Amino acid sequence: MKRPEEKAHEICKAIGQRIRSIRHGKRLTLDELAKKTGFAKSYLSQIENLKREPPISTLTKIAFVLGVDIFFLISGEVRQSDERFITVVKPSERAVIPNPWGSSTSEYEPLNDKKLDRLMDGYIVTVGPEFPPEPLVHEGQELAFVLEGRQEFVYDGRSYFFEEGDCFYFDSNKPHSAKSVGDRPARVLVVLTSKK
Repeated sequence: MKRPEEKAHEICKAIGQRIRSIRHGKRLTLDELAKKTGFAKSYLSQIENLKREPPISTLTKIAFVLGVDIFFLISGEVRQSDERFITVVKPSERAVIPNPWGSSTSEYEPLNDKKLDRLMDGYIVTVGPEFPPEPLVHEGQELAFVLEGRQEFVYDGRSYFFEEGDCFYFDSNKPHSAKSVGDRPARVLVVLTSKK
């Protein structure tokens, strides 16, 4: 059985290859992708060449610009939605995505990834017991609602403690990270957008 680090490495390698393949298929240069996403060309090159492991928020923006589903970037699976104006995702249809960018026990469960022309992304995040190696920083805003458990959330160098029922909203362009506090992992509903 593969260790979590090996699995995370394989996932990130596949993501980089998919981004490059889609970009080439759309005849986009790295410069063009950089202009459309707002990310530096060097950063995108590092993602494609497995020198940087992008957070979900970065992948969301890249997927939007490339016109693909973020679930496809992460898993390679193509999922079709027959419904154009309303999309329903049953619990049995949701796939849990291990978070290779944070602690090995953090997971993201996409809630609305079947909606292809969405303006926001919703996840149930199971927060790991440790802070990720590096805080997240990305464009946009996030809304978070703690479903269960407790977490320590560090935003721009300041710690906050949240528990079940707490809700917080913040600009994502400041460094932020979280870890569970207590005996059980915190589960948090997170809605993010790169649009402002």
